[in-house]
Amino acid sequence: IKDVTPGTKITLLSMGPDQAKAALKECLAVGGDKAYLVSDRAFGGSDTLATSYILSRAVKTIEERKGVKFDAIFCGKQAIDGDTGQVGPEMAEHLDYAQITYATELVSCEDGKLRIRKETADGYDVLEAARPVVISVTKTPFELRFPTVKKRLAANRAEITTITPQDMEGQIDLSCAGLKGSPTKVKKSFTPQHNKTCVIVEEDSLPVSAVKLVALLSN
Repeated sequence: IKDVTPGTKITLLSMGPDQAKAALKECLAVGGDKAYLVSDRAFGGSDTLATSYILSRAVKTIEERKGVKFDAIFCGKQAIDGDTGQVGPEMAEHLDYAQITYATELVSCEDGKLRIRKETADGYDVLEAARPVVISVTKTPFELRFPTVKKRLAANRAEITTITPQDMEGQIDLSCAGLKGSPTKVKKSFTPQHNKTCVIVEEDSLPVSAVKLVALLSN
């Protein structure tokens, strides 16, 4: 979008402890303009609903500070721990924005609309949405651009602004954040036991193998 639309600014936003600043600096090195970290003990233990609520309030806080509205909000499809894929769509609901999920590529950005290639079970759809829109992105067909030395040095020096509940005063209801605002709780995490017992069906021909497989499954 920055390459084809002069004047575009990319704002980066993450929620987590101070260690998340390293990821934000990686993003600054490859094209981001300003980064914010939402971080406070009050946000600890948030499930996807509380996380999406906090991030949506942070978006509104940044918009209020800047005096402008975001045209599009891009999210990852899912986290690597909970693996739910819920935060992006829930942010769209909190913000009352249109949403597109499983996006793989931006087709065009013109006339106030974005055309997005969306991955489906059968291939791809191309969807069009008016701005503002929340887009959750799955694995793209291209690699991330490589940061130059100059960009990386600038990113390392960049100041990342921390957003706390005090900064979102008037925007956030803390009863909807953290453990108090999380209707789901993780009781325990465990590694499932896998049963390695299996039967391999390998006859002289595929039709014979298929008949034997059906017979085994029928028992």
